[in-house]
Amino acid sequence: MSVKEATRVVDVQHRYAFALLGSVQATLIFTLAAIAVPLPAIGREFGLQRADLILLSASYGLTFAGLLLFGGRLADRYGGRRALLVGLLLFAAASAAAPFASGIEALLAARLVQGAGAALVAPAAMAVLRTVHPSPAAYGRAMASWGGLSVLGATAGNLLSGVILSWLSWRWTFAVPLAVAVPALVLTPRLLPPTAPHRGRALDLPGAALATLGITFASYGLVVTDVRPWSSAAVLLPLLGGAVLLGAFLYVQRRAHDPLLPPRFLLDRRRALALAAVALSACGTAMTFVVLSLHLQQTLGRSPLQTSAAFVPFAVALIATGRAAGPLVIRYGAGAVTTAGLGTGAAGLALLAATGLQAQLPYVYGTLPGLVLLAAGAAASFGGASVLATEGVPPQRAGLAGGVLNSAMELGPTVLFALLLTLGSDALSLAATGSALAVAALVNHRTG
Repeated sequence: MSVKEATRVVDVQHRYAFALLGSVQATLIFTLAAIAVPLPAIGREFGLQRADLILLSASYGLTFAGLLLFGGRLADRYGGRRALLVGLLLFAAASAAAPFASGIEALLAARLVQGAGAALVAPAAMAVLRTVHPSPAAYGRAMASWGGLSVLGATAGNLLSGVILSWLSWRWTFAVPLAVAVPALVLTPRLLPPTAPHRGRALDLPGAALATLGITFASYGLVVTDVRPWSSAAVLLPLLGGAVLLGAFLYVQRRAHDPLLPPRFLLDRRRALALAAVALSACGTAMTFVVLSLHLQQTLGRSPLQTSAAFVPFAVALIATGRAAGPLVIRYGAGAVTTAGLGTGAAGLALLAATGLQAQLPYVYGTLPGLVLLAAGAAASFGGASVLATEGVPPQRAGLAGGVLNSAMELGPTVLFALLLTLGSDALSLAATGSALAVAALVNHRTG
């Protein structure tokens, strides 16, 4: 075999590996987003109160976000491919159980286990991706495309859940992840290379416990602001408890020999700004999905299927921009692409706030322009920021980088929704727009 043929074979293998890992990453976020549309139907079947629905909606995200840092440490210590297989097995088992849930307790348990599996899969997938693309340049190109996969998964969750709810039962929504998880379990040993474990690294169990409990308690406190006032014990106790635990986590990390999250890891200005950009981009897209879905169904009387169809242009713009993100990062740099993406997304949010929720304007003139701009901006900012956030990270910390990056994606919308319930959608649209523009200016200043 010639050198040219061997190179072509390697390129094909890398494309297959990226397709497998990317499908898994998108499915994790699909599972997070897909519950929004069928939630009312679940409530009617099980006779649930609003508080029960809120807990069910947040359950997957609670364990997902809470365990991400520990999942990253496990992937680094035991090897990304091994951690990926264990996480996929856990995720697939819970996904298989969820459609057969006979009540809220069983469905809630399945969602919690799904989130735990996802918290191991997400950083492990990024660790394996680093092995597939060992050179910094190739890994950077892969991360530029990787960045938009999460928002693509969220978009698919909104689209497919509406279709499934219109034609089938809500239970089929929970079975969709199996279509990716089961083939991934079979194909992972064949398509993905083994990743070297770093067994000399301690697990830092005290740090893992403090981080997991702190993030979970704080996230739960923010979530229940939907049904409780901020001054109530149901909100204040978990928020204060989470703050104390996270403070203890930071203290432990400063004194630990091999900390779960080295403080200097977040002190890099480019990485910190990139994570802020990821969080803001996740906030903008998550807010748009919720506010626009409610507007279309409750104000305009659209069906779930019509609501899903309204997001098709968003998905098209997202895919098109995501494909272009890699070449753009190579040509103009990750900082410039992140800045342009945040500015474009902010313009889309501003346009949606001004015209997208006006019932008298047709969809084509009112909602569509802002929706397309937001999708293009989100794909570009996710792509550029993902490169910045993982730039210079050594292979033995690839799982940590994956855990931190996914944590920014998960925690940003959680904080946003708590503010959304307090400030109202219109005020928050303007706040999100201003914040995105401010971070865009910061990134431009620091990376220009």
